[in-house]
Amino acid sequence: MARRYAVLDVFTSHALSGNPLAVVLDCEGLDTEAMQTITREFNLSETVFVEAPSRPGTSAKIRIFTLNKELPFAGHPTVGTAVLLAHERLKGVERDTDAMVVLEEQVGTVRCGAVVKPDGSGKAVFDLPRLPEEQAFHGDVGLAASALGLNRGDIGFENHAPSVFNAGGPTFVFVPLSGLDAMRRIRRDMSVWSGAFGEPSTNIFAYTRECVNKGHDFHARMFAPDLGLGEDPATGSAAAAFAGVIKRFDRPSDGERKIVIEQGYEMGRPSLIELEIILEKGKLTGGRLGGNAKIIARGELYV
Repeated sequence: MARRYAVLDVFTSHALSGNPLAVVLDCEGLDTEAMQTITREFNLSETVFVEAPSRPGTSAKIRIFTLNKELPFAGHPTVGTAVLLAHERLKGVERDTDAMVVLEEQVGTVRCGAVVKPDGSGKAVFDLPRLPEEQAFHGDVGLAASALGLNRGDIGFENHAPSVFNAGGPTFVFVPLSGLDAMRRIRRDMSVWSGAFGEPSTNIFAYTRECVNKGHDFHARMFAPDLGLGEDPATGSAAAAFAGVIKRFDRPSDGERKIVIEQGYEMGRPSLIELEIILEKGKLTGGRLGGNAKIIARGELYV
């Protein structure tokens, strides 16, 4: 049977930048093994499979796969799928149009507010399905520097030190770097990678406060060999967990704070992730994640 699919570039408003995403819309009869195989066929960082909703009030149930495994939650698949499903519902819009898309993911129900445009692009913002949880960093800072091809002095800025957080998706080790120079000099040494960062994760989100563009707050790169990714152009689940890093080290005051993270620049796929955190009485009580997406291709699978 023919199965419709679309490819979107996510966390960007421009085609051929951001993070590519494949979304398979017709998934009847596909089991987990078939979904994983199709994901490898697309050979993108993640592929989404859209199924009929299982609960009233939701738009769709989705399953998210990397090249190596299924994920309970991920940011760029959530944003891209929300924009695509809003376009599917509002076919042929002639002006910017709002829509609400409610996705069933393994992490739970994710509510997305979307705005779609006539040119096949749009923007989606969703409430974080889980707040970040911190885990102990069991790595070695010196080895971490070596694994990234850097010097020990390149690790850290201000009071920021390596930390580990999870926000319902993969667990990430967050490694602060001194600046853009260190970020650009990263050369991975996989011979010491696993021993450098410790358990439970070797998915690395390197970040610095120095940015390429004014008006942005952090510059980042993400490497996830466990997920089958060399480097990822934009990582929403890491940005969601990054809210915990900001809370711990920056200690922002109560209220809402908006953060723009630039990523993918070293890959030639510039991406912008918008993160909003909400603090009450010194505690992180909520957050939102969002970004732009653009449909760049549609087609059919014959499997």
